[in-house]
Amino acid sequence: MELLLDPSQWLILAAIGLIAGFVDAVVGGGGLLSIPALLTLGVPPHITLGTNKLAASFGSSMAALTYYKKQLFNPNLWRNAFFATIVGAVLGTLAVYIVDSQWLEKILPILVVTIAIYTLVKPGAMGCDECKPPKKPKNKIQQWLQGLPLGFYDGFAGPGIGAFWTISNTALYKMPILYSCGLARAMTFTSNTTSLLAFLYLGQVNIKIGLLMGFCMMIGSFIGARSAIKFGLPFIRPLFITMVLLITAHLVWSAWF
Repeated sequence: MELLLDPSQWLILAAIGLIAGFVDAVVGGGGLLSIPALLTLGVPPHITLGTNKLAASFGSSMAALTYYKKQLFNPNLWRNAFFATIVGAVLGTLAVYIVDSQWLEKILPILVVTIAIYTLVKPGAMGCDECKPPKKPKNKIQQWLQGLPLGFYDGFAGPGIGAFWTISNTALYKMPILYSCGLARAMTFTSNTTSLLAFLYLGQVNIKIGLLMGFCMMIGSFIGARSAIKFGLPFIRPLFITMVLLITAHLVWSAWF
């Protein structure tokens, strides 16, 4: 699909991509900015989702690479989560075309606001300074039980996926916050890329817009990941809670009003 955009609209998309990449690299939730922007330009919903996956794949790849280079993510420990996320993302992307999404739209705000409340009342929900970095592969069954539904969700919808990964990482594996962020970004990259391939096959991606936003998301993700690593939990936690609350408000408005 070709859209005739004027220079100011391209500039807006670039700025949104930069901010979305920054937010995504730290806590996730960049789609809360990029998806409404694409819809506002008149991009059809399925093409919006596919184009956002193209852009998000660039951003999440940069974030994941940054955490990896800082030795905050070890791929060898998470092979089962990787394969589970791929399977889930494929199923989720295909389900977009065959499943009525109304039930998911109704229940999502409840799930996300639960995360917000849980994070507020339990300071260690996102990770803790006392937790030790993972040194060996975690339980295979746990990795599949985590990666499969989260991969499916990211392929099917995606809002708040970073929050779901971060919270579940801490609950399942008792990981320090930066290691949890590293795993979350790597698995989000996995589901983004897998879902993108499915959308490309189905012809539901605007390449030009996706590449522009993707390049800007890469820059934002590089800055965001570096900021998270430098400033740690005091920087990440308030931004995380803010984004979760914004995602909740957005989902409540979309689903109920």
